[in-house]
Amino acid sequence: MSAPSRALPDFPWDRLAPYKRTARSHPDGIVDLSVGTPVDPVPTVVREALSAASDSPGYPTTHGTAELREAAAGWLRRRLGVHVDPEAVLPTIGSKELVAWLPTLLGVRPGDRVVFPELAYPTYDVGARLAGATPVATDGLLALGPERVPLVWVNSPSNPTGRVLPPEHLRKVVEWARERGAVVASDECYIELGWEERPVSILHPDVCGGSHEGLLAVHSLSKRSNLAGYRAGFVTGDPNLVRELLEVRKHAGMMVPAPVQAAMAAALRDDAHLEEQRARYAARRARLRPALERAGWRIDHSEAGLYLWATNGADCWEQVRVLAEKGILVAPGEFYGPAGRRHVRIAVTATDERIDAAVTRLQ
Repeated sequence: MSAPSRALPDFPWDRLAPYKRTARSHPDGIVDLSVGTPVDPVPTVVREALSAASDSPGYPTTHGTAELREAAAGWLRRRLGVHVDPEAVLPTIGSKELVAWLPTLLGVRPGDRVVFPELAYPTYDVGARLAGATPVATDGLLALGPERVPLVWVNSPSNPTGRVLPPEHLRKVVEWARERGAVVASDECYIELGWEERPVSILHPDVCGGSHEGLLAVHSLSKRSNLAGYRAGFVTGDPNLVRELLEVRKHAGMMVPAPVQAAMAAALRDDAHLEEQRARYAARRARLRPALERAGWRIDHSEAGLYLWATNGADCWEQVRVLAEKGILVAPGEFYGPAGRRHVRIAVTATDERIDAAVTRLQ
């Protein structure tokens, strides 16, 4: 029988089902802004790379091809100002599986605490529970007691709020963790989608002082390259930690398919499709945000990422209901922690036509 600390919460999205039915009943159909699922085409350069590598009868390597690791290192250097040895890049089956299993892969033990932001992606909590550890949602590291904290998650830009943590804040987290021997894992899946603020990686010299010791950065190609269906991500940082993860993942058979690795390398080498996709999201955001504000919602944070963190002051479920009656489905802020009970998360990952439909309905 599972220990109480490992008991998993109910899958939150199931609770949206009745509101989804309401939104679907709108005469012009549903505008689903609840889940950040990409809707735009996979870039041609990526599809061509996948096709060219499709005759792949042998097993892929857990560590990934040299081509992929070098492409990832090149992208980090070119786009984020981060320098890593390609040997310290490890492909993952999307980023969610790494988030969920990282505490287990790092040997976090029952009784340990895994810390993550007060408002956060639910899988940080789930990952702690899978390892039998105690999940701790807090933005106040200094208030934590003497109990062992082997792993601290940061997420900038944040899901759900779109908040960007400045380098000085991240630097303090790194210093705190290093004093206690904790690993800092930074979820940077939205790092190239800065709008009013420019996000910075935990691995940037301004944050880490040029040393990646005790640090991991998690990256995903789902949103930036429309590869959610490919399950394409990677982790990098401290070479010793990456080697530790690699050894465990070899034993567990956690391998990214070879054609997907080829597609990832192509995506990471090509900046043109990224700029095109950024422009699409920026245009949708520019239409949706003022429409929400005119309709009585205040937008908090949301300086980056693919979501608007919105409130009209009511309980989040009441806001979900009001919008569902307009045929617009959004996510209640409560999904991301009790502090979100007065907000809703609104994705900008719908087609131009559906975004325009939402704007019309909000008028």
